[in-house]
Amino acid sequence: MASLAKDLQIPKVPLIIDQQRSDRHALLREIAKDSWLARTDIGYSVLTYESVMGILRDKRWHSATGMVAQLQGITDEAFLGRRQVSILNAEGDVHVRLRRLVAPAFSPRSADRLRPFMRETVNSLLDPFAASGKAEVVRDICEPYPIPIICELLGAPKEDWKLFSRLATEILLIFSDNLAQNMSVFLAAQQELEKYTEGLIEKRRSVPADDLITDLIAAEEAGDKLNTEELTMMVDAVIVGGTDTTRNQLGLALALFAEYPEQWALLGKDPSLAQRAVEEVLRFSGAVGGTIRFASEDIEYNGVLFPKGTFMSTSMSTGNYDASVFPTPEVFDITREPVGQPHLSLGAGIHYCLGASLARAELQEAFTVLSQRMLNLELDGSVVYKPSGVGIFGPASLPVKFTPSR
Repeated sequence: MASLAKDLQIPKVPLIIDQQRSDRHALLREIAKDSWLARTDIGYSVLTYESVMGILRDKRWHSATGMVAQLQGITDEAFLGRRQVSILNAEGDVHVRLRRLVAPAFSPRSADRLRPFMRETVNSLLDPFAASGKAEVVRDICEPYPIPIICELLGAPKEDWKLFSRLATEILLIFSDNLAQNMSVFLAAQQELEKYTEGLIEKRRSVPADDLITDLIAAEEAGDKLNTEELTMMVDAVIVGGTDTTRNQLGLALALFAEYPEQWALLGKDPSLAQRAVEEVLRFSGAVGGTIRFASEDIEYNGVLFPKGTFMSTSMSTGNYDASVFPTPEVFDITREPVGQPHLSLGAGIHYCLGASLARAELQEAFTVLSQRMLNLELDGSVVYKPSGVGIFGPASLPVKFTPSR
């Protein structure tokens, strides 16, 4: 007979604590040496690679992405009334259908066709200050980098880049730790984006182009197609899933490479290492340290019974340091040989990151360009990080200096 989780002596760790993120992760990794499970402020957290993978691959544990407001105690009817099914939080047959229809549009081939534009974008961002040998890379590179690519992906014209940047920033307030204060801004941005996207969809129905919206409009299987509401939802999901993640992950990568200059030099001399470098950065310092699931029914796992409604945090950042999977996990090494099991930073199971190919391509191209043009990268002041409680973590300010190559 399984034991109820509440009846067991399980180590307690706050889900959000007023500490540096690195301190919190160090605490979780220490707990993980003796226990695969910890208590949090809202439920539990799995810590080891095997247990994180087990929860993410178990379809009975549903995504809590659509419950962000409730987790913050928000009851705003205007917000709750606008909640809609998204590929980010859909489950069961609904999720299977959406994923089946849109997956071809997010293939590696689709991402690869944007690589020349990614290189062009990185170079254009770097050009204005490259000769100075100094940059505040969050402001100058990381923040602006994803928006032109998302716009190119969707087929939005260049004159709308600033509009998209503002809407993306305001929509991503959904993951802020003070959503109640930002609710009106978020709702207004979501309504504005929906109206804009509906206009893009109408244009593409009449004049198809080589872009994601055209691909999604054309997506069909056995007579089943996405309707306008679903197409709009997918654009919203692309912005939510593909903007802040890339911004923060690139910032974390550059902070990491400034700390490990020999790794940056290796990458600059051998661009073929970009692919491994991206995987190692994601493992070593992922922007998404964990996700939250809830039990859709009573679930027994590892001899422990979790009642229906239990919230479970999956500590990807801890699982990525599991020495039973990743030898010498505390060592940052972009030449690390693949171990046959993937890092956890892009998720697993049915909610594995749909935009994984795009994210990898964006980071690979940025790493290649920057490592060859920003030699001898080092910090030029203190790194200021975002609060550890935010859903997607990264530096808020990252001043660097370097030797221009050309």
